[in-house]
Amino acid sequence: MPRPIVLVPACHRQLGSHAYHTAQDKYLHAVVVAAGCMPLLLPALGQDADLEAALRIADGVLLTGSASNVDARLYGQEIAFPELPQDTARDATTLPLIRAALARQLPLFAICRGFQEVNVALGGSLHQAVHAVPGMLDHRENISDPLARQYGPAHRIRLTPGALLSRILGGESEMMVNSLHGQGIARLADGLLVEALADDGLVEAYAVAAVPGFALGVQWHPEWQVEDNPQSMRMFEAFGQACREYQVTNKATNK
Repeated sequence: MPRPIVLVPACHRQLGSHAYHTAQDKYLHAVVVAAGCMPLLLPALGQDADLEAALRIADGVLLTGSASNVDARLYGQEIAFPELPQDTARDATTLPLIRAALARQLPLFAICRGFQEVNVALGGSLHQAVHAVPGMLDHRENISDPLARQYGPAHRIRLTPGALLSRILGGESEMMVNSLHGQGIARLADGLLVEALADDGLVEAYAVAAVPGFALGVQWHPEWQVEDNPQSMRMFEAFGQACREYQVTNKATNK
């Protein structure tokens, strides 16, 4: 069979005089080499996106990280830091995509911004600045550091025993993760199950209760140099296997 198709929603960015739809290579690389799937970029077209047409050919969805923040107005707050980048076109594309993908029980892997998007799409809220919340760690990277240090191990997380992520990782109870985010989950949306917590109590991973297969979100970046990290490889391999199973199950009915 051909490789499963994984939709990767793009960011909408202004580069020079022109607008572009972009996705970082590290995510696409992980989909190909670790998940064994074929990534397909979904432009950030908002209400002009034909999500039904895209989902009809999809076997999975990967939601990437990004430098932009999820619009706070989508969870009932004013934007506290308007100087930080926003991406309303991506928001307008990914939030309805998430709800439609989950309704079809498509395998879903959400990373960093994508992790936050799922929470907002399902009715949860975010801290706009985790480091400003009393008792919370500063989860941001030092942008003056070289990339290898920015994406290096930053803090520990504790995994929920027996839950999806722990099972994927062979029963591990804790692990070290990188940390490159300013926003974080404040109120976890209904229907999301905690898979891992940081030592300050911040939700670092969740699963979607309504999807019996693979529907996992993580706040860190497992796509970074994925081939050098056995834990990250296992996560993408499990995602790829779920996409293959979805492909086989749904081809007969043409989805």
